[in-house]
Amino acid sequence: MTRFPRAGRVRWIGLRPARDVPMHEVATAEAVTGVGLAGDRYAGGSGKRGITLIQAEHLPVIAALSGHDAVAPATLRRNLVVEGIPLVALKGNRFRIGGVLLEGTDDCDPCSRMEDALGAGGYNAMRGMGGLCARILEGGALHVGDAVEWVEA
Repeated sequence: MTRFPRAGRVRWIGLRPARDVPMHEVATAEAVTGVGLAGDRYAGGSGKRGITLIQAEHLPVIAALSGHDAVAPATLRRNLVVEGIPLVALKGNRFRIGGVLLEGTDDCDPCSRMEDALGAGGYNAMRGMGGLCARILEGGALHVGDAVEWVEA
C-alpha cells in the first residue's frame, strides 16, 4: 500500500488570481507554507486546500464522459495536472513535488461550475475524478516537470 511503481510528474501548473477569471498557465509557481500558491485566489485560506491537483490520466475520460474530444486543464480549475502516480493513494499521506512537501487532505470534488465549463452533465462527468486537495507543509518553487513522490511518514 505504500509502494508506487514510479514517481509521477507535474505536467501543467495554473493559477487563478480572482474569482470568475480564467486560469493562467505558468511554468513555475511559489508554494507558501500553510497558505497556498502565491498569486492564486485560494492563497491565505484554510491551508487545507492550499493546492489542488488532478490526474492527467483522467482528462481524456472526463472529456469522453462530457462529450468532448479533449478538455484543457484550465477548464477544470485545478492548480496542478500530474501524471504517472495515483492521486487517490496520496490522500492522508505526505508527498513531495520537487522540493515542496505536501500532505493530501481531501478529495477535490467537482463543483456546479463544471456544468457551465463542460456542458450539461459536466459535474457527473467529473465525479470520482476531481482530484486531490493538499496542504503545503514546506514551501518552495514548483516547476512543470518536477517529480511527484510519496514520502514515508
